Amino acid sequence: MTSGMKTVVYPVKDLDRAKTVFGSLLGAAPIMDEPYYVQFNIAGQEIGLDPHGHDKGMTGPVGYWQVDDIEASLKGLIDAGAEVQQAPSDVGGGRLIATVKDADGNIIGLLQSP
Repeated sequence: MTSGMKTVVYPVKDLDRAKTVFGSLLGAAPIMDEPYYVQFNIAGQEIGLDPHGHDKGMTGPVGYWQVDDIEASLKGLIDAGAEVQQAPSDVGGGRLIATVKDADGNIIGLLQSP
């Protein structure tokens, strides 16, 4: 079951510069600030900056839909014609993410919280 889009992740090449730009845009400091990922939380909406996003095939921002069961959601999308771009992986603390491409090449992200 999908419960809504919770996270949008932007691939960035210069993490420090992106952090400054998004901090200015959002008027807030990041709630997570690591060399591998920076995250802001604005009224429950998570905005992430991924310095390795381009290496993972990201060509622009990706919205991650919160799901209860990432494997079942992934199977449903594949059965509907989507192609796996990134298999489920733990990004820390039991939080799982995966991405698929739809028939038009759009990236759809899935996120399962522990």
